[in-house]
Amino acid sequence: MLSIPGYRITEILHTGGKTLVYRGLRLQDQCPVILKTLSDDYPASKDLACLQHEYTLTKDWTDNDLPRAYELIKHRNTLVLVQHDIGGVSVSRLLADKPFSLETFLTLALALARNLNHIHQQHLIHKDINPSNLVVNVKTGQVQIIDFGIATQLSRETPQVQNPGHLEGTLAYLSPEQTGRMNRALDYRTDFYSLGATYYEMLAGVPAFSATDPMELVHCHLARTPLPLHERNTDIPPVLSDLVQKLMAKAAEARYQSAFGLIADLQTCQDRLLASEVTEVTEVTEATEATPRSTAPRIAAFPLGMHDVSERFRIPQKLYGRETQVQKVLDAFERVSQGQAEMLLVAGYSGVGKTALVHEVHKPITEKNGYYIEGKFDQFQRDIPYTSLIQAFRELVRQLLTESTAQISYWKTQLENALHGIAQVIIDVIPEVEWIMGPQPAVPELPPAQAQNRLNLVFQHFIHTFATDEHPLILFLDDLQWADLPSLQLIKLFMTTPESRHFLIIGAYRDNEVHAAHPFMLALEEIQKTATRLETITLKPLNLGHIRQLLTETLHNDGTQNHSLAELC
Repeated sequence: MLSIPGYRITEILHTGGKTLVYRGLRLQDQCPVILKTLSDDYPASKDLACLQHEYTLTKDWTDNDLPRAYELIKHRNTLVLVQHDIGGVSVSRLLADKPFSLETFLTLALALARNLNHIHQQHLIHKDINPSNLVVNVKTGQVQIIDFGIATQLSRETPQVQNPGHLEGTLAYLSPEQTGRMNRALDYRTDFYSLGATYYEMLAGVPAFSATDPMELVHCHLARTPLPLHERNTDIPPVLSDLVQKLMAKAAEARYQSAFGLIADLQTCQDRLLASEVTEVTEVTEATEATPRSTAPRIAAFPLGMHDVSERFRIPQKLYGRETQVQKVLDAFERVSQGQAEMLLVAGYSGVGKTALVHEVHKPITEKNGYYIEGKFDQFQRDIPYTSLIQAFRELVRQLLTESTAQISYWKTQLENALHGIAQVIIDVIPEVEWIMGPQPAVPELPPAQAQNRLNLVFQHFIHTFATDEHPLILFLDDLQWADLPSLQLIKLFMTTPESRHFLIIGAYRDNEVHAAHPFMLALEEIQKTATRLETITLKPLNLGHIRQLLTETLHNDGTQNHSLAELC
């Protein structure tokens, strides 16, 4: 049991993988407190930083709806965060008994929406709203959203693609963009999705998605729509089911844009539920055997989002005017997942949207358990061979190192079989491979030309190990107009080797900076002479219609007054 001078521990509230939470009293004034610490005797610096971050964010809060931190205590090798205790229990613990009734749900849902509004007014994104982080005092009705260890004060973030087990937040409640596989930046609207997933469980008694495999759960968030609540339970009014579906929309633009709009709709639901209960009482009083009671929904339908006006200027993050090109990228990945190896080029001026187009492939990669890696050529490093490819391969190895011990052991065996005792060649350029395979025997020195051939061969075996039916591999190389000659030669080998399967190279380049005699164009000619499929997508600037559509959805009007502004843009 934790022992902190000046405090008396009364009970353990939570024992998690990383944290321990206690309830206690501050002895000097008998103030009820919550003490949160880390479970490891020697915690990682990242976990200590989260506690420090939470203390910094919450120590000056005075609003009763927000958790206030009293102090951060150094204790042995860890930290203890002391917070005010409202005497509540988590929603997850309350849900262990049964789902909430409509009346209880709407009361809690309104309180939580108001709490979230207060958090967003502090210019914070919580990023981990889930039933365990919602605390309710059942006697007083006070509600708090807790645990701000990963909250951010940034207006937006761009999550990186990584193993689902290492994502920030609680996987069952993450928004699609928070997974890093949505080609969208993360902003305050991620909290609406997580709140919607929490509302779903409060009404249904089970999470919105039941998948147990982490990658499958990520795919559910990206591409699957949960079963509507009114279909799961006919006692739930369709309008309330639609409200939760709106919160859990895949695109942030389709969700609520403000907590004010959500609060207004929840308040309307509550008012109509109370009105229906009065009506039911009247019907029961006046009913006779000849006049059966009404079977109308307990909450009459109404248009959602009528009061939902965002107080923040946001340009939608979706792609405009690229539907055909996006489909070509998706079709290429589908062919590769069936066993092909091909190359897809995206050409266009700088800033036209080549990278954004390529990143649309993140969602289908998740469904197929594929690997996505990328590298970027630099015009000032063309004298250093393989820099972009090495950058991409190191990213692949880092992804592998975040997988389970059993999976890492599997890749170790696969690499040993593929590299046939010359693994040290790849370790010399990608040192992280040694973390998977362990120390390897030295390889004999060769003349420069033979050494390069051996390196090229090892690279090919390395790629073939990971590009499989179970794990299609996509390699995105940006700014190919600056590629060095050895890298171009290796790309050509990747594409022309008969053993290459389940492998897609996507290359982006500025077509205004290459000519017929450019080394990159010459390498493409060599690839085209083989049976390898090679397709080029040329991106043009958006036309006037696409600009008007973007302005209409940004300014939330009917578009009639945007023509002059669209022409100017």
